[in-house]
Amino acid sequence: MSTSLYPLASLAQIEKTPSREDGIPEELELDLRAFGCKLIHEAGILLRQKQVAVATAQILFQRFWYVTSMKQFGIGDIGMGALYLASKLEECPVRMRDLINVYDLLLQRTAHKLKHPAGTSSSGVPCPEFKYVPMSYFGNTFYDLKDALVVAEMQILKRLGFNVHVVLPYGTLVNYLRLLGLTEREDVSSKAWGYLNDARVSAFPFLLGLSLQTPVYALYAVPTIVSAAILLATRQLGISLPSTPDSCWWELFDADWEDVWSVAGYIMRLYRERNPDDQARVLGLVSKKGVRLWLEDHAPTHTHV
Repeated sequence: MSTSLYPLASLAQIEKTPSREDGIPEELELDLRAFGCKLIHEAGILLRQKQVAVATAQILFQRFWYVTSMKQFGIGDIGMGALYLASKLEECPVRMRDLINVYDLLLQRTAHKLKHPAGTSSSGVPCPEFKYVPMSYFGNTFYDLKDALVVAEMQILKRLGFNVHVVLPYGTLVNYLRLLGLTEREDVSSKAWGYLNDARVSAFPFLLGLSLQTPVYALYAVPTIVSAAILLATRQLGISLPSTPDSCWWELFDADWEDVWSVAGYIMRLYRERNPDDQARVLGLVSKKGVRLWLEDHAPTHTHV
């Protein structure tokens, strides 16, 4: 990680993440990152947590996977630890028991979706609706999740070198729209804001949000990310901005065009269609055990002549 105001992944970390070193394909890693952020988002809603804490947790979650492999830790455990840590950092702490209860519900629902992916059985009979079964506080599940939460928080702090400073882009977006004379266009503001954080439509049925579910906050500076959000919003609304060689609007914000275009690509990637097999694969890899079993099943075979 870099040593700037907020850490960004190095070129070596980007080209070969620890998960890819362990044999996890890039597309699968990105999908698992996005699903982990989705769980953080849903947990934040159920806990009525402040959006700033949820956003901070998602960024810490993304940074973590540039220094650690998904073979070592499950995305569910690290997501839970990231939200617990971010709630402390943003001074809106949550009770450990409440967070564990919420994640237990989300993990049970994930298991239900994995078991009944299409909503109907092969014979056409509707599958049973999901019903949450509360855990026993004297059983193993609660204490296993509690231990996983404590370990996850500790590992995030340790592996990020206690550098958990996060800069969120919302104030920057307002300032940039003002400079471009777009503050009167509420549609531009809302769409750009949505691309940064809370867009409601995705080709992945169980994904909510956009840029916070991509790794861009661990890869690019905030001005570049905000410029990409403005680019997507204005293009979607058919609004022209100066883009001639001698007056490019993104240069006002010290953003490089290739980086802006790359961030836009990361965001729009979440809109691509995924088949049910891809969705089921992600649902089955929430834990490190699931990832390790998948790696064993997909290990390259060596033939001897």
